[in-house]
Amino acid sequence: MALIIPKKYKQKLLPETTEVAIKTIKEAFQEKLATALNLRRVTAPLFVLSGTGLNDDLNGVEPPVSFNIANMKGAPAEVVHSLAKWKRTKLGAYDIAPGFGLYTDMNAIRTSEELDNLHSLYVDQWDWEQTIREEDRNLLYLKEAVKKIYQALRETEHLIYKLFPHITPYLPEEITFIHSQQLLDEYPHLTPRERETEAAKKYGAIFVIGIGAPLSDGQPHDGRAPDYDDWITPNEDGYIGLNGDIILWNPVLDAPFEISSMGIRVAPESLKKQLEARGCTERAKLKFHSMLLNGELPYSIGGGIGQSRLCMFLLQKAHIGEVQASIWPEDQIKACAQAGIHLL
Repeated sequence: MALIIPKKYKQKLLPETTEVAIKTIKEAFQEKLATALNLRRVTAPLFVLSGTGLNDDLNGVEPPVSFNIANMKGAPAEVVHSLAKWKRTKLGAYDIAPGFGLYTDMNAIRTSEELDNLHSLYVDQWDWEQTIREEDRNLLYLKEAVKKIYQALRETEHLIYKLFPHITPYLPEEITFIHSQQLLDEYPHLTPRERETEAAKKYGAIFVIGIGAPLSDGQPHDGRAPDYDDWITPNEDGYIGLNGDIILWNPVLDAPFEISSMGIRVAPESLKKQLEARGCTERAKLKFHSMLLNGELPYSIGGGIGQSRLCMFLLQKAHIGEVQASIWPEDQIKACAQAGIHLL
């Protein structure tokens, strides 16, 4: 995604008021999320030991920021990419009952990001995880969780409207569910991102199901690591996958806007299949993977919701740097400043 400079962009809030609005959004949304999904807040690590299998591997190619711990004989550690697997171990450690879960503030550094309107070196999100029963590992349960999250988004959007009436709401009443194979069938000559663009623009808010498994053209809609979301299990709609992305249409950027990645988590059998599909069966020996394969971790559903992205969307900002402090290329800073986009 190249840098987008909207025509005639005008800030809806001054920087000082923006800071107040950011605080309001973060406090309100996390309370709504916790209530909707029966979550309690926990404290999370910024880094984990290397070699445990706990870190999120994203697409499997992004290297984490790493360092050695002097007081532990140089043991290697790495800054988390996300807490996708760490959360599941906590569900087991706290013995959280089905239908209940936890959420936390996740902060990460992703040095491989291509910096633009939506992507920053600094990633902040609400990471959440909920214990479920084995029989809850289905598309209906996934969709119900998505609907609850979407309702929390809309309620927070209307709260901002009440406080700042000139920031009028964008989101439609309901989110539309569509499988990545259906997008390919409807737009066979477009790239995955172009398919998302067409669907998000048409419906306003979509949940794209099935991220990770090859589609009928032999290519996945997008990459997914093999050891957290279940993207290989057939679902009730006759397609493959129990995960997906919440994507909104962003009128400021005139572009699709991913706000969350989430899904039913792998069961022991689907983990084996996905490790084989990705050619990384050696991960089965890692601590996290061994615990999962041995049935020591609960079944779960979970995901991440971008904090800065949510603030950016609800405050109708053009660049994520308007709601978070990070590092940007000098030419991007200048281009934004000329367009009235003031990065923090």
